[in-house]
Amino acid sequence: MGVTMDGTKHQRRGDTRQRIQDVALELFAEQGYEKTSLREIAEHLGVTKAALYYHFKTKEEIIVSLFEDLTRPVEELIEWGKAQPRTLETKQEIVRRYSRSLTAAAPLFRFMQENQATVRELRIGDTFKDRMHRLRDIVMDPDAELIDQVRCLSALFTLHAGMFVMQDLEGDPEKKRAAVLEVAVDLVTQAHESAHRPSAAPEDGS
Repeated sequence: MGVTMDGTKHQRRGDTRQRIQDVALELFAEQGYEKTSLREIAEHLGVTKAALYYHFKTKEEIIVSLFEDLTRPVEELIEWGKAQPRTLETKQEIVRRYSRSLTAAAPLFRFMQENQATVRELRIGDTFKDRMHRLRDIVMDPDAELIDQVRCLSALFTLHAGMFVMQDLEGDPEKKRAAVLEVAVDLVTQAHESAHRPSAAPEDGS
């Protein structure tokens, strides 16, 4: 079971492997990664430790598998975006799809935020940083002015901040997510329109 951006819990459907991932992530969030043992995970699942070993030998394997599974849509989005024309519509659609991917993987990203030392040791952080750079390169024009580069980066970080900050604000969760997305799309739109604004015609000096 995982925790969404608004603090509610949801159960991912799936097989035993996914149940192990969900329960492990919940325990990591409740009592900390270091304090959670494989035995506790097995007990919460109602299975033997041997049955757990069939799927995962270590806690590290569980976290890495979660990262690979829950961030796969981001990798697919990057590949899709690279094949599209660098239009405003493409950039806006990338931001929308990335927002959906983050929402689906919110429990994992919360774990990464709260356990940065563990994330660095497992090199998950490096992989995620690489994906962020590639995503940035798709929504940002190569010759963009500095202010437009900042706008594009801010659009992505706005979506990230929405997972952690917006839960402290009152209001309907869907409306909060929509507000965060609107701001992110607006930033990318401003950057694109600024980069593609026609230059002023030179004055006739004759």
